[in-house]
Amino acid sequence: MSRKNIITVERAEVEFRLKSGIKELGILLDDIQLGKLVDFLFLLGKWNSTYNLTAIRDIYSMLTYHLLDSLSVAACLSTCENILDVGSGAGLPGLVLATVYPDKRVSMIDVVQKKTAFINQVRIELGLDNVTVYSGRVEKLSVEDKFDAIISRAFSSLSDFVGLACHLLKENGKFYAMKGLIPFDEIGNLDSGWKVSRIQPLKVPQLDAQRHLIIIESAGTTVD
Repeated sequence: MSRKNIITVERAEVEFRLKSGIKELGILLDDIQLGKLVDFLFLLGKWNSTYNLTAIRDIYSMLTYHLLDSLSVAACLSTCENILDVGSGAGLPGLVLATVYPDKRVSMIDVVQKKTAFINQVRIELGLDNVTVYSGRVEKLSVEDKFDAIISRAFSSLSDFVGLACHLLKENGKFYAMKGLIPFDEIGNLDSGWKVSRIQPLKVPQLDAQRHLIIIESAGTTVD
């Protein structure tokens, strides 16, 4: 089988598995959004062969561990309007959220320039006009319009995440930290000015592993 035919078969299988995962998550996406997510995945695979953006090489593993993992938090941010993804890496979950919610503003920041270059290329190729990309350290970032949601995926400890990015959070905004097992030690080390308002178990389709979303807000606000 030629390389072109292999890619065609891979794409069809990826689309099938993605549609199955999206159905399981209860997310409604049109064909254009589905196509953009698949395009993103193959762009990641292409760039990864040269720039080593992620340790995962297999396209189907990328689908599970990156794409579906990012999609698992989408419903939790449905009411947010201005989102920052800290330590976005290859644009996860930021690019996925921007595709699912084209009416929301999604910004991403990473200190590694080759990763932000990739995010910018995906933004251009997929026509994601709602995306803004920053290169550099989050603690040095300054914005005019602060964020009502700041999310991270395997970025740092909870205390570091909050401490480095709290100057960017809008009043009554929330931090969303994607974790595997519940990080009880990290929760215990949070500054007294912050509290965990909710721990949301996440079910990632096609993945048999624990995932949790830790939602953090100012200790002066009301728990959900």
